[in-house]
Amino acid sequence: MSFFEIVDPIFKTFVLGNAPLKEIATGFDWVEGPVWFGDLNCLVFSDIPNNRMYRWIPEIGTSVFRAPSNFSNGNTRDRQGRLVSCEHGSRSVTRTETDGSITVIADGYQGKRLNSPNDVIVASDGSIWFSDPHYGISMDYEGSKAEQELPCNVYRVDPSGEITTVLTDFNCPNGLAFSPDESKLYVADTGRIFTDDPRHIRAFDVGSDWRLTGGDVFHTIAPGCADGMRVDSDGNLWSSAGDGVHCLAPDGRLLGKILVPQTVSNVCFGGRYKHVLFITASTSVYSVALNRRG
Repeated sequence: MSFFEIVDPIFKTFVLGNAPLKEIATGFDWVEGPVWFGDLNCLVFSDIPNNRMYRWIPEIGTSVFRAPSNFSNGNTRDRQGRLVSCEHGSRSVTRTETDGSITVIADGYQGKRLNSPNDVIVASDGSIWFSDPHYGISMDYEGSKAEQELPCNVYRVDPSGEITTVLTDFNCPNGLAFSPDESKLYVADTGRIFTDDPRHIRAFDVGSDWRLTGGDVFHTIAPGCADGMRVDSDGNLWSSAGDGVHCLAPDGRLLGKILVPQTVSNVCFGGRYKHVLFITASTSVYSVALNRRG
């Protein structure tokens, strides 16, 4: 069985015909936020409805990393290697320090509580960028139903700790990714719950002062929608989709797909050469080795 769908011939050079798609962990409710710790040789990910984070170690398996996790969603690492997490339960972005203590990076804006931070990335200057849709407060499944106090925005926390809004014209911003040279910012809009809002990926030009311009639609995923996404070292965007993972060229063209039997929520690169794509999908976590590096 082939796990790959070739759309552009170049995609044949990205994948390995003898590298299987492997289910490495299963039995969860809705997995998200994969992040690779190369120095610890492990993958950390969230199971949002079960209020837990897990750690998967090759040859060993899966164990609970944090419980409760404040219904954590997206995760990343900062420039010092510390874990940065989006928490629906606390409606905040947090950092886990090297001693295990937790620091709140952002939990409000202009005197109002954040909604439910979803995805997070860290730029080369140490600034933290995160999306804040309403999914974690719309119902009790992935957090706690609560009043929405702020629009669904994208925020930037600069190294001094100051928080600013950088994007305010989204229905529900979700996945975030920078191009390798940080000249582009990709943002997925997954739309508000129970509506038919447009769902697509938009691309913004990043100025020298981190000011964003542009914002045209970069690509519309079908089937499903773009949720989490990551960029490889050549600038190709790997996005979650309803039928797996879609690989998009820097100009927005669909190059090919990794077909996954469950709805994909997010991805990250890891492994010894950052050549393994880890995929969170509904109730399971998958991995596949690629001829690409993240």
